[in-house]
Amino acid sequence: MAFKQTSHAEQEAYNKQREEMFKQFDEEKKQKKRKTMLAVYSAVGIMFLVIAGSFVFYYFKPSYYDDFAKCLTEKGAVMYGAIKWCKYTQAQAAMFGKSFKYINYHDEKELQGIKTRPTWVINGKWYETVQSFEALSEATGCKVM
Repeated sequence: MAFKQTSHAEQEAYNKQREEMFKQFDEEKKQKKRKTMLAVYSAVGIMFLVIAGSFVFYYFKPSYYDDFAKCLTEKGAVMYGAIKWCKYTQAQAAMFGKSFKYINYHDEKELQGIKTRPTWVINGKWYETVQSFEALSEATGCKVM
């Protein structure tokens, strides 16, 4: 087997060509990586926007009992309780879900004589314990949706 001898100039030209080829390969690799990262960041951004949009939609979407809760407040119904620690007051609030924010709620300490939580006061009459929506509707004339 015979080896071909190359001149110094030919060797340098070959090395330079090889070096250019590696640079081009590295540049292509970097461009591919940039495109991949752009695709990943875009996908993550879109997912974030979809999730954030869902939360915003859920937060601002009217709740099923909004009108009923607003009507109770308009008719002067007031709920007294101890929402921080009383499971019955918490249960009554949970019945309204997000609509509870429209209920005229006060802490039990604001009304003398409360022995049972929750206590609703509607037109001067006291309704003790958790009340069904039907009972609240009867007492106020508000329609449950």
